[in-house]
Amino acid sequence: MLKFLLYPFSWLYGVVIAVRNFLFDKGLLPSKEFHTPVISVGNLAVGGTGKTPHSEYLIRLLQASYRVALLSRGYRRTTKGFILANATANAQTIGDEPYQIYRKFPQINVAVAEKRVEGIERLLQLSPPPQVVLLDDAFQHRYVRVGLSVLLTDYANRWTTDNLLPYGRLREPRSGAKRADIVIVTKCPPTLSLHEREIIASELDLLPSQTLYFTTYRYGVPSPVFSSTAPFAVDSSQTILMVTGVVSAVGLYDYLVAMFKNVRWLSFPDHHFFTSKDILKIASEMAKSRATAVVVTEKDASRLLSMADSLPENLKTRLYSIGVEVDFLDHGKEFDAQILSFVENRLS
Repeated sequence: MLKFLLYPFSWLYGVVIAVRNFLFDKGLLPSKEFHTPVISVGNLAVGGTGKTPHSEYLIRLLQASYRVALLSRGYRRTTKGFILANATANAQTIGDEPYQIYRKFPQINVAVAEKRVEGIERLLQLSPPPQVVLLDDAFQHRYVRVGLSVLLTDYANRWTTDNLLPYGRLREPRSGAKRADIVIVTKCPPTLSLHEREIIASELDLLPSQTLYFTTYRYGVPSPVFSSTAPFAVDSSQTILMVTGVVSAVGLYDYLVAMFKNVRWLSFPDHHFFTSKDILKIASEMAKSRATAVVVTEKDASRLLSMADSLPENLKTRLYSIGVEVDFLDHGKEFDAQILSFVENRLS
């Protein structure tokens, strides 16, 4: 009943967003374009589509040949304005996802800024400036006219079955997807059949100019969050405590269940900054379940690292993070070629 009461507000929200998009489409609101290649990775829904793993895929693809920068808003950070990540950065100062990327890819520039136009301008003032700028979660940030827009949709929660906020999870009407150059259906089962892909393609009803891809996740081996922790020992008989503060971790849970006899799951809200009370709860659950290891996502690890001094030693010595990488079900080489061709043409 409460959800249905939200429907009128969803309609009003849709009107506001439609007017905003109309003003951008007609040039009545300013939108700046840069000569430097700018690639946006975003979605229509609120969180949970896999923006960070796909941004990391692009970084791996581009960093060998180009100077790459990633610009994010820095969701839930405690700071304001433009910040270029450095050795003093943490999840509080730049946000958990940018901090995760900064730690994994120290050779690229990672920055945060609420105003993306200002953020790109500041990045281009660096010496040397980046040759490619990746915008994280910027599909709705239309003050920047991006050169290439990559739009993600979760296989299990596609925008075609969703509704506008607050009734649903969509930030803007489904028609907004027409602005994308590339659409990726993420978190697909590795065994997704060609027939089902054709059904999804028909359902999405993309323009002839848009390209559609399907990706899945590949999880790695848990690695120590702290350098003093011993390497992870894979023993199927041990009990694992999985602790997450992300939108959805069902895939990770299924992966661990397939590896270990006993897996306990303690869940917190997305982007959750752990408190002392939370740490006590984790320690209590670890003791109660006799867990030999506590496994978290890389995003959770980036937040836990910033409170290392307040973590009990018996938790730190059992704390491991597990990374995730993107695999294309097919046409991965075509995607790579499309990205590289865009960058090369823009720089020529």
